Amino acid sequence: MVSAPSSTEPADAERVRTVVAAADSLTVVTGTRDYVLLGAGLHTVDEDGRLLLHVPADCPLTAEVASAPRGVLSVLLEFTDVAPVALRERVRARVTFAGRLTPGARDTELRLDTAHVSLETARGTVRVGPDALAAARPDALAPYEAGMLTHLVDGHSDVVHLLAGLLDPALLRGATAVRPAAVDRHGLTLRVERATGHDDVRLPFAVPAYEPAQVGDRVHGLIAAAERAFHGLAPLPLGPRPE
Repeated sequence: MVSAPSSTEPADAERVRTVVAAADSLTVVTGTRDYVLLGAGLHTVDEDGRLLLHVPADCPLTAEVASAPRGVLSVLLEFTDVAPVALRERVRARVTFAGRLTPGARDTELRLDTAHVSLETARGTVRVGPDALAAARPDALAPYEAGMLTHLVDGHSDVVHLLAGLLDPALLRGATAVRPAAVDRHGLTLRVERATGHDDVRLPFAVPAYEPAQVGDRVHGLIAAAERAFHGLAPLPLGPRPE
C-alpha cells in the first residue's frame, strides 16, 4: 500500500529536480558504451531546466560527442535516488533523461537537449514535461536529509516508535521494523517492513518546511499528534540494521 499523490507531496517535476540535485553520480548510456560519472559538480541544471555535464576535455565521453555526426550524440542519462540510511531496499526512485548531447559553451561542458524525462518510483513510471521541469526547483532539505534521517535512526528510535502510532493499525500487523525512509519539505516517510515486503507511508507536516531549521518544529507537531493518538500501541522493533 502506498498513499496516493496529494498536495502534501512533491510534484513529479520537483522530485526529478531533487534527485538530480542530490546525486553525486550518474550513468550516461550511448550507442556504444556506458559511462559512470562520479563526483560532485559533474552536472547542473540551468534556469531553463536544461541539464549540463561538466567533464574534463580528455574524458572519453567528450571525445565521443565530438566524433558523433554533426557533434550530436543520442544518450540516456540515468540518476538513482538511494536512501541515505540502511533499508532492505534502498533505491527510492530512478530518473532517466533521453536526449542528445552537444558541446557546450566551454570545453569542459556538454549540453543535453532533452527529448523526454521519466521518473520511476514505487507507484510506477511517469513522464515529466520540459515546462514543468524548468519551473520546478529542488527541495531545499535535500542536502540535509541524510543527517536528519541518521539522527532519527541513531538517536531517536523512541520517536520513530511513537510516530508509528499515526499509521493505520492494519499496516502494522506483521511488521518486523519501522524505519524513517525519507524526509522532504512536505513530510516524513516511514517504512513499515515485514517478512514479505514493505509499505512506505507519508506523515505530512501541517505546514511545509521551507528551510532545515523548520524541520524540528514540524516533527514536534507530528510527535504531538502521535501522543494524542497513542493509546498503548505495543512497541514495534526497529530490528537489526539491513546489510
